[in-house]
Amino acid sequence: MAVGDASFPAMPVIEGLRLGTAMAGIKKSGRRDLVVIEIPEGARVAGSFTRNAFCAAPVTVAREHQAACVARGEGARYLVVNTGNANAGTGETGLRDARATCAELARLAGVGEHAVLPFSTGVIGEPLPMDRLVAGLPAALQALDDGPEAWQLAGEGILTTDTRPKGASVTLTLGDETVTINGISKGSGMIQPNMATMLAFVATDATIEQGVLDALLRETVDRSFNCITVDGDTSTNDACMLISTGRGAVIAGEESLTVFRNGLQRVMTELAQAIIRDGEGATKFVTLQVNAAASRREALDVAFTVAHSPLVKTALYASDANWGRILAAVGRAPVADFDVSRVTIDLGEVRLVEGGGRAPGYTEEAGSAVMAREEIVIRIDLARGEESATVWTSDLSHEYVTINADYRS
Repeated sequence: MAVGDASFPAMPVIEGLRLGTAMAGIKKSGRRDLVVIEIPEGARVAGSFTRNAFCAAPVTVAREHQAACVARGEGARYLVVNTGNANAGTGETGLRDARATCAELARLAGVGEHAVLPFSTGVIGEPLPMDRLVAGLPAALQALDDGPEAWQLAGEGILTTDTRPKGASVTLTLGDETVTINGISKGSGMIQPNMATMLAFVATDATIEQGVLDALLRETVDRSFNCITVDGDTSTNDACMLISTGRGAVIAGEESLTVFRNGLQRVMTELAQAIIRDGEGATKFVTLQVNAAASRREALDVAFTVAHSPLVKTALYASDANWGRILAAVGRAPVADFDVSRVTIDLGEVRLVEGGGRAPGYTEEAGSAVMAREEIVIRIDLARGEESATVWTSDLSHEYVTINADYRS
């Protein structure tokens, strides 16, 4: 099940960047489950990782290697990604396996171990099948390519319970030069802010200084991947990597930075929304807009309180215009001195709540018509200030329970 268009976008070539995919038998036989991304020498890389205290071994190693690269004034040269096994909750054995993966790829590629960053996604608590993973690395390297098909195959190679690969691309005009930004992501369940159960790999041919690249990643992740939720669970393995190959236009000065930031935000947002559209068992794509809040944090707190409500999410699945569930969720959000008489709630173009209760013009028929749509917008105006926030979520279906009950079988 998934909501909206399933097509994978055309991906222009980013000079110097290549992707290779292999079937290593980590997840299951005959399925792409190992991806290598080759990054050109001189590129810069920024990373954002899960905040889960039980972060997976590859997250720990990727952070260490990323820090070592930055300290040397270098960028990572290879990213290696496996699906089917999270290498999380695996203790010292998991750390050893993540480092051994980097060491073997480094040996095959002729680079230092610190120049390889590992990523894993899949079942928690199981040891990596190192024999199969290591055996698959030569095939992934041999498959390295810079063409559009390589991006799609890589998008397929990082999926877990996802039903389709997820990609986004923009081409920007900066004076008489163009800049390309390509990205892929994966994620379907265990999705909640502070990165969600997701991996995302975004690359641009623009030339960007390390400090600016780091700041751009923080800003755009905060308003994309940190604004999605399927089920309120934060994963152990989340990572989003941003690569600047340095082969294209220099991003310097406010004008070019603004154009690039807007383009990057578009890519990040499309990738984040694609995760919600492909949420486990999802039949609805829901946008929650909270306006007139006293702070952005307050707006996010209200939005996520509604988005995490099982009662709201099951009503969405049933196309049941039970507006009282939305009202109740808004009312229990952590907002100090909440004057509910000033709050308005709209479901699409239909006013649900005003003056502390049901809007006078509301009808069940009008509400039900909006709830029957695949894509739904819920707008909440707090009448407390000028800040706003937007969060994207899905409904909660029978299929979500089935997928997660059968996940390891």
